[in-house]
This record gives sequence, C-alpha cells and structure tokens, in this order.
Amino acid sequence: MQPNKHLLVFLFVLLCGNATLSAQEDRITPLPIKVANDSIKAPLLPANILNDSIKVDTIEVDTVPKKQSMLLDKIRYKAKDYVKMSQKDNKIYLYDEAEIYYQDTELTAGVIVMDYVKNEVYAGRMKDSLGNYSQLPYFKQGDNEVRPDSIRFNFDTQKALIWNSRTEQQTSLGQVGADAMKVYAQVTKKENDSVYFLSEGKLTTSKDTVDPDYYIRVRKAKFVPKKKIIAGYSNMYIVDVPTPIALPFAYFPLTTGRVAGILFPTFGNDPRRGYFIQNGGYYLPISDYVDLSLTGDFYTNGSYGFRGQSIYSKRYKFRGNISFSYENLIQSQKGFDDYNRTSNYNIRISHTQDPKASPNSRFSASVNLGSSQFFTNSLNQVNRNDTQTNTFASSISYSKTFPAYPSVNTSLTVSHTQNSRTQTINMSLPTFQASMERIFPFAKRDGVKKGIIQNINFQYDANAQNSITTTEEDFFTSKMFDDARVGARHRIPIGTNFKVAKYFSVSLSGSYEDVWTLETIRRQYDADQDRVVTDTIPGFDRFNRYSMGASIGTTVYGTWNFGDNKKIQAIRHVMRPSVSYSYTPSFEKFYDTYLDGDGEEVQYTPYETSLYGRPSLNRGSAINFSLQNTLEAKVRDRDSTATEPKKVSILSNLTLSTSYNLEADSLKLSPISLSGATEIIKNVPINFAASFDPYAIDNNGRRINTLNINNGGGLVRLTSARFNTGFSLNSEMLKKGGAKKKSGQDENQVPDYGANPFEVKGALTGDSNFNQGGESDNEENPLYNTKLPWDARFTYVATYNNNNRQKEITNHSLMFSGNVKLTPKWEVAFNSGYDIKNKGFADTRFAFKRDLGSFKLSFDWTPFGRFERWFFFIGIKSSILSDLKWENRSQPFSNR
Repeated sequence: MQPNKHLLVFLFVLLCGNATLSAQEDRITPLPIKVANDSIKAPLLPANILNDSIKVDTIEVDTVPKKQSMLLDKIRYKAKDYVKMSQKDNKIYLYDEAEIYYQDTELTAGVIVMDYVKNEVYAGRMKDSLGNYSQLPYFKQGDNEVRPDSIRFNFDTQKALIWNSRTEQQTSLGQVGADAMKVYAQVTKKENDSVYFLSEGKLTTSKDTVDPDYYIRVRKAKFVPKKKIIAGYSNMYIVDVPTPIALPFAYFPLTTGRVAGILFPTFGNDPRRGYFIQNGGYYLPISDYVDLSLTGDFYTNGSYGFRGQSIYSKRYKFRGNISFSYENLIQSQKGFDDYNRTSNYNIRISHTQDPKASPNSRFSASVNLGSSQFFTNSLNQVNRNDTQTNTFASSISYSKTFPAYPSVNTSLTVSHTQNSRTQTINMSLPTFQASMERIFPFAKRDGVKKGIIQNINFQYDANAQNSITTTEEDFFTSKMFDDARVGARHRIPIGTNFKVAKYFSVSLSGSYEDVWTLETIRRQYDADQDRVVTDTIPGFDRFNRYSMGASIGTTVYGTWNFGDNKKIQAIRHVMRPSVSYSYTPSFEKFYDTYLDGDGEEVQYTPYETSLYGRPSLNRGSAINFSLQNTLEAKVRDRDSTATEPKKVSILSNLTLSTSYNLEADSLKLSPISLSGATEIIKNVPINFAASFDPYAIDNNGRRINTLNINNGGGLVRLTSARFNTGFSLNSEMLKKGGAKKKSGQDENQVPDYGANPFEVKGALTGDSNFNQGGESDNEENPLYNTKLPWDARFTYVATYNNNNRQKEITNHSLMFSGNVKLTPKWEVAFNSGYDIKNKGFADTRFAFKRDLGSFKLSFDWTPFGRFERWFFFIGIKSSILSDLKWENRSQPFSNR
C-alpha cells in the first residue's frame, strides 16, 4: 500500500519550516483518577527537542526499502505546549494536553510520542517537580473507553499494550455508574477490536477503583467488552484482605440488555425439614417484551416448592406480570405422630393498559387467589410481608364506552373474594354492567335548564351476574357451581329539581326496577316427613318494583365576628337541614302461601333466592330528617406579614340523621345516627360516630315501644360509638421554627447551640462541612450528630357497644410504625401495635439496614408472637454480583 499522501506533504512542510509548531488551544480534559507510581518508563525525549533546527546528513542514503504504511485515514493531532518532530528518530513528540485522532480512535494524554514509520504511538502521564502525576491518558476506540497510566498503540495492527488500565462496563440492565462493572488490570494486551487479555486484574462495582472496598482478583483473563470476562483462578478480596471465596475459573457476563442465565440459590438448614436450597432457578428473556423466571426450593426431608414469574411490557400499550407459586411442605417423618403434609399455592396476575392505547376501551386485571394458609405456612422469606393478609381479592374487567349521544358505558367483570380465616370464597363469573348517560328530554342539550319541566331527567342501567359462593375445599371442582345464582336487573331512575321561595331546593324522584331470575322456589308442607319442603324450580321468571320520594332542603349561615384584633376573629357555622319523604308500595302479588302442620297459612315469595333482593311485602312510608353542620374559625396568623387570617376547621360534616316510619304500628322512630370529623389539632384528623336509640329495651335486650325517658332513662341511650385518629410525626416537624426558616431571621446571627458540645466544636473550629443545624453539607458524608432524621406514624381506634346494656369496649388498639436513621448509612424501621383491651402486642417487626458502600446489610427480627423469627442478609448491591451474598435465618416461626 502506498504511503498516505497527506501525511508525506505534512512532513515535508515540517522539514522545510520551523521544527517547533504552536499547538491549538483545543483540549480534552481527562477524568481525574488517583493512580499509583508508574513502573513503566516512557521513551526519553531527545536533548535537542527544543532546538530550532536539526542537522541532516545529505550524503548517507538508506538502501533498505521502508515498510509501506497501512494507514487508511489521516492522523490528526495537537498539543497545548508544543508539537516537535524528530527526523532522526522518525518520531513526533506532543507535550501537555496532547491529542491524537484516527478514524474511531481517540487518544489524549500529557505526553504522546508518535513513530510515523512504525505507525505506533505511546502515551503517558505528566510528572511535576513534586512527583505528582496529572493528565492521565484517555483511550477511546468505538464505544470502548480505557483510562490507563500509559499505553502503546499500533495504528496498523490495532494492537496495544496498556498499563494500569481502568474501564467501566454496563450491566445486563444497561445501567452505568454505581451498578457498572469496573475492570482494572496492571497489564492489558489489546489483541483486536473485541478481545483483550488481562494480567493481574481486579473486578469490582465499587465507586473507588483505585482503593475499592472489595474486588475479585483475577490472575489472567480474557476480556470481551460488553460481552464477558473469562478468568482463571479468582478469589474475592475485602479491603485488600483475601477471603476463602474462590473459584478455579470464573465467567462474568457483561452483555447489555436481558440475557438468559442461572439464578443462584440460597443455602441453609431448617431443624424440621433439613438442609435446603431456596430461590434457585433460571431466567429466560423470551422476547423484547416478555421474560420468564423459574425458581424453586428443595429440602432434604422431601419438601419442595417452585415459582414461575413472567413480566411483560409494551410501551404505550400495556404492562403486567403473572406469577404462580406452589409449595409441598412435609413435617417430620412418615410413621411419626407429628407427620404432616400440606400443599399450598398462590396465583397473582396484574395487568394495566395505557390510557393512550384505546381511549374508549380498557382491560385490567388484578388477581390474588390461592390457599388461605399459603403465606402463613410458607418458609420462604419473600412471603414474609404477606403473613397478615386475611382477605384475597381479584378482579378482571373489560370496559367499553360508546361515545355517541347518549353515551353508554359497558363493562364485563370477573371478581373473587376469599377469607383466609373462614375459607369462604365468593365469586362473580361474570358481572355485566351497562349504563346510559342522563337525558333531559324537555331541555336543549347544551342549554341552561330552569324549572321543574326542563329539569326532568332519566337514566337507564342494567346489571347481570352469575354469583357463586363456595368453600376452599370445593374450589375448582364441580361442586362450586351447585349453589350458583344467576340474575339480572334493569333500572330506570327519574327525577327533577327546582327552587321554592328562592332559598329552598326541592327534588322529586322515582325509580322503576325489573328483576330477572333463572330459578324460583316452591315451598309446601310434607305430612309424611312432617316438615316444610322447599323445591327449586329452574326457568326464567321476573318481578318488578318501584318507589318514589321527595326532599326539601336549604342552607343556613351564621357568623360571629369578634374583631380583627382578637386571636379568634370570627366563627362561621353552616347548617344544611333537609327533610325527605320516601314511599314504597307493597307487592303482595309476588307472594304465595302454604299451609303448615298446624293448618295455618304461611306467606312466602318464590323470589327469595334472587340476587337483587326480594319484593317488599310491607308498604314503606317514612319521613327522613338530616342536619349537616360545619363549624370554622378565622384565626389571626402568627406571621405578622400575612395579609389574611387562617381558617381552622373545628367541625366538619357533623351530621345527625333519623327517620319516622308512618306505616309502623310501633317503634316509629329509628335510632339517631351521629357522625363527624375535626382537625382542630393540625395534621391530626379525628373521626367519630355514635348511635342513639330513643326507645328502651326489655330484660332480653329487645326494643320496646316505650321511650327511654319514660322508662326512667335519659332522652336517648347510647348504643354504639366509634373513635379513630391517625397522625404522622418526623424530625423536621419538631425543629425549632418548623422546617421553614422564620421570617425576619438574621442570616448572620450566631445560633444558640445550647449544651451540645459537638455542635459548638464544629462551629468554633470553622469546619467547612459544618452548618448551623449541626449537620454536614457534604452529601457523601453528612454529619447527623444528635439530630437524627426519623419519622413515625400512629393510628388509634376505639369502639364501644351497648345494645344490650353490656357497655363493652369491643376494640381498643394503638398501631405504630416508623423509621430512624441513626447515621447516614444506618437505618432502623419498626412496625407494631398494642391491643389495649386484650393487653397484648400485635405482630411486631424490626428491620435494621446498613449501607456498606458496595455491600448492603439487613436484619429482620420479629421478637415474639406467632411469627417469631429473624433473618440476616449481607450481599453486594450491584445486580451483576448479587449472588455474592450470605443469608441466615431462624427456624420456622409457626408450629405446623
């Protein structure tokens, strides 16, 4: 191949002109990296490198033909201090912020020596008079980057020798940074664009590659960037101390994106089930949108379990996951009295659709079903957080909207609820719903509606379902359909509203329902069996019912002003009284009769098994009373710069309600209900409710038609009450002046640190990392001292029952949880509660977490109770080496 013409012309100009050329000011600053002393000496610079000219021997002629250059492109180079060419050495010297560019190769360093005959380049660091190194080489070829101490590179063969190289490789998740694999090697040989050979290398995910807190030492290795590292004997070092964790050979995958691979298990010992391995398996990326992970557990006594999980996602379309878990648990040995075998399973499905995918239709799923005792019996730590789950619920639904006027919303839903205590399962397979938007037949669609006629409106909705109630034992068998009930309901509500006397709002309403069923009953007395026999008659049947009502209400405002100079400037009381009347006729036509054993006629309805209730036999006519109250106060703000007073809610939604049954012969008044809420204490919402009965009760606890006041009691008697509150606290809320700086505070004022010697010392010594709050401004190493960040949450519940003069507190408990950050890297979390009535603690857990730089440590501890246990974990945070971990746990936490 002929020598590059551009290079020869450029060299000719250099020979004819001044030998010292000024370099451009363009510079690439290498990343500052702490390095050890360089054991490789750079080529010595000639003594006359700064001379203006060099003598050339014009007589001596080299008769040996020179090797033709293999350069395929121009080499661009520059330096800040100088660029010097030596014809005698056939080299070009670049000094101070030197740069070379060739095709996709980029090299920057403090010193670069280029041999234009051999097409080789050497790059090294600069050393000042104090022995400090600077301007370390930076080598980039394509997407591969290396930061060595020195490098020797051949442009023809693309081979290189690299000393003390450092590079970062992306993880399988495609992340760079703290989770990336850092590769360091004393000597690296670049064989070609994709293969490197390492000698005395270190692999780590630590941020500090010069002095890492841990690394895996490899003596010799083959390194394929972004794909893999294959090494010989390798062992782990922690703080430069060798550990017995070693392998005769090792393979480290570095492929970007998701790759198939083995999921490393956890090993342990269980006193009842022997030695075990947990969570070992295989991960398989099926496609760009779907993956699959299969893991399992095995115990030496024969117990086993397996899990399968698939996560799928498509941008702007949908995302979700499916998981299935099964455990076969064996206790003791066959032949022993305590031998026991249980099989548990759990299925979870979650699917969400992006709203942009289809504006008028939507599919979603949330499934959680399985054995009631799956979480409480499971030995796997991953199920620990769900041990308190008492109810499993599932829902799969598809909805579609027809937007044309009048718009119609439809949905088809499959639902499931399961009580883990009673093991009762209720399912709907499926439920269909449809509703039409409200129509005003006597008014324009976009016009203002006035008066009783224009406000007349009606809707239509339909509901149909197949309801199943079964037990866990009959679940997934044909018996679960034995008591299935199928039905449908059509409903048309009609209403209107208008004003009376300007301040009173009047509403008139009516509703018509048509109920369909696929079975009815027939009841008769069987003299031979001397009992009433109920027969189920399959076939379509229907009944209808209707009701009507009216209501009138208004709003009354009352304000008491105390003056702008008072702390409480005003109190505002808003009352919303309302009176309503409801009427429901009797539907005797949907009832039948039979004669019992005594010859008396007994009335019943064939529609007792209807999903939507039975037709009413008794006529209903009642007046309902309701009074809603809101009490607010205007309070002068403590901030003198505030222009408006603060509003404080004293009482919100304080509601009293009762009803009077006009058709009842006795006990016409219903119990009085009271409910309300207040937040008179800032950030502490308080909710309360109570029920009062105006009638007395007899010795058997039954209501009698005698007012309580006429029976020697009060006007009403308290039958039930409930009180609950919850609030959160954190360290910022309790700081002096709150989390915000006080208005008007002098920024130069010396803070009063009180008797805290740490804060005083830090302030007086002028520590630049010390602020007035006693905490560090250094995000990497903050100083907490005596001000520890923390947060806590409390919930208090109390219920009272006095239906039968028992005066019993049925529930009285306090639940609390929180976190305390003892140091920037130590955190303690807790979750507990105390049953004040039964004098016992709820499930109590402590979680200790420690950030160890490249490692993470956690300790989960339940000190007492049914789920007493502990679990310890320490491992590397990076996902690449997450299998380097150690776990230990206590024996099973429940007696099975």
